[in-house]
Amino acid sequence: MSNSVALVTGGIGGIGTEISKKLAENGYTVVATTFNKEIEKADEWIAKQKEAGFSFLVEEADVTDFEACAEMIKHVEETVGPINVLVNCAGITRDGFLKNMDESKWDAVLSTNLDGVFNMTKNVLDYMLSRQYGRIINISSVNGQRGQFGQTNYSAAKAGMHGFTMALAQEVARKGITVNSVSPGYIATTMVMGIAEEIRDELVSQIPMQRMGEPVEIANTVGFLASDQADYITGANIPVNGGLFTSF
Repeated sequence: MSNSVALVTGGIGGIGTEISKKLAENGYTVVATTFNKEIEKADEWIAKQKEAGFSFLVEEADVTDFEACAEMIKHVEETVGPINVLVNCAGITRDGFLKNMDESKWDAVLSTNLDGVFNMTKNVLDYMLSRQYGRIINISSVNGQRGQFGQTNYSAAKAGMHGFTMALAQEVARKGITVNSVSPGYIATTMVMGIAEEIRDELVSQIPMQRMGEPVEIANTVGFLASDQADYITGANIPVNGGLFTSF
């Protein structure tokens, strides 16, 4: 599998980093994507991960730009190796009540969190179909399942992501490609831990397990879905939320 590539959008973020590490441990050559290497300090991230024993590649690509995604994917296929795993992890928030939300906040979240999934998946799909193999894993959210006060844009995008997952899974099931989504609950990333302690305590009080999840717990789920052990799982949504929201 040394020549098999896992492409992780938003791969240098809190959850993305753990996903990248897990897939590397599982034998993949990992390419993490970033919107802007300089702004997101990609070189520092690469150096830090190298100290920890991981050798990652980073490619720039604006997931909202279809052509930029196409060019980046073509470059990776030609210079790194076959992309057998795609993890759509890139995402942003622009929270606010709908009555106060301007169009730019709606467009930004939908463009990144939902259009980005289309732009990346559409451009990698032909390569996967030609090989009759692929794993597509979309990082959704518990708030795409239950909705969240002040997040109409984010909740809509994340719900749409799983609708995309279910439909595409049916289209490619006979082609050796699985498509699944993972819906994290509240995860202890640097961003979340930066929230005021009293607000974090209130969030944790709503979770039956009485704690936030760890990024590695999302990564472990992604690692399983990317493995041969998950051959017969497709069109599924795997909740990793400590019991915050349950359904069947």
